[in-house]
Amino acid sequence: MSASSAWRHWLETFAAWLQRFRYLKFGVVGASGTVVNIAVLYLAQQHVFNGIEDPKLRLALSLALAILIATMNNFTWNRLWTWADRPQLPVADGTDGYTRPLAIRLFIQFGRYCIASWFGMAFQFGATIWLSHSMDYRIANVISIIAASVINFLANDRWTFRADATRRSSPGK
Repeated sequence: MSASSAWRHWLETFAAWLQRFRYLKFGVVGASGTVVNIAVLYLAQQHVFNGIEDPKLRLALSLALAILIATMNNFTWNRLWTWADRPQLPVADGTDGYTRPLAIRLFIQFGRYCIASWFGMAFQFGATIWLSHSMDYRIANVISIIAASVINFLANDRWTFRADATRRSSPGK
């Protein structure tokens, strides 16, 4: 077996193993979002907004763009991979949300994803500050990141990408 086919076999085996663990898939997507965020931040700083003289404004715009693109990346991959086995949801407003246009349902689901993510970020911020009173701030931050990732995962699992029991159990749908 050649080195490239051995490498390919290892990657395929790893991908098959990973498929069984939704939280790990969520983590892989989060890691990809970090890479996207850093890449977009760099490109925005160096190329997209390089004509802006004020460094604070240039950084603010670059960060906003990087966060937006990374969030869209994470939402897309979580929707297509992490929670691909779940039917896409209607809006839980008492109507048959499945009749709504896909763009509206995606917009609402993306909004839920953003709210869940922002809640996790706020939790991480507050928990890091609180824990840093009794331990090194770096350890406090790592603990807070882990806790926030669990909170983000659960919020997205139970709310953004929740399983829709009524749709699955309804005949003909």
